[in-house]
Amino acid sequence: MTETGHDLAPGLRYFPDYFDRPAQEALVAAIRQVVADAPLYVPRMPKTGKAMSVRMTNCGALGWVTDKDNGYRYQSTHPETGRPWPAIPETLLALWDAVSGFAKPPEACLVNFYDPEAKMGLHQDRDETDFAAPVVSVSLGDQCLFRIGGTSRSDPTRSFRLSSGDVFAFGGESRLIFHGVDRIYPGTSTLLRNPGRINLTLRRVNP
Repeated sequence: MTETGHDLAPGLRYFPDYFDRPAQEALVAAIRQVVADAPLYVPRMPKTGKAMSVRMTNCGALGWVTDKDNGYRYQSTHPETGRPWPAIPETLLALWDAVSGFAKPPEACLVNFYDPEAKMGLHQDRDETDFAAPVVSVSLGDQCLFRIGGTSRSDPTRSFRLSSGDVFAFGGESRLIFHGVDRIYPGTSTLLRNPGRINLTLRRVNP
């Protein structure tokens, strides 16, 4: 592991190759256990009910969910099984302690699986009740084209090709920047059994 980050903007830090290959393999095994307890499901857009292109689940005290009728929100149970979310793996809690600069632990870890055709449009992470804590993001599997902008949708954007093991942290002035995934590059990693990418996003929901 490397804790040397690059400051890209106030509050925005990039940690390339934070997790080495053995650490990535251990993290994937931990996430497989999370998925065994809290199966992947297809989130749907508010109002329209349109399916997102990612499949997702969560771990932690809270999980982020969305559906046609109730929209974006956090809740303590899986939307399909009704069971509480499994605990956040210790490796991710240690990551948070190392890079977040925030005293309290994360309450939610979103697990998004991108198949080779999946994308994520530019968006802000703003469903939390407080923005003092950063968002910490981990990439596993195939590379992706990750795009970031400013706090306004019309701000200029720049793109990064993220690799397996990379970590991003958004905090401070960069906490509400727009960001998204424009494409996946299948076959650029042998970490996962099948082509695709896993994104893990650690968040603190409440003050």
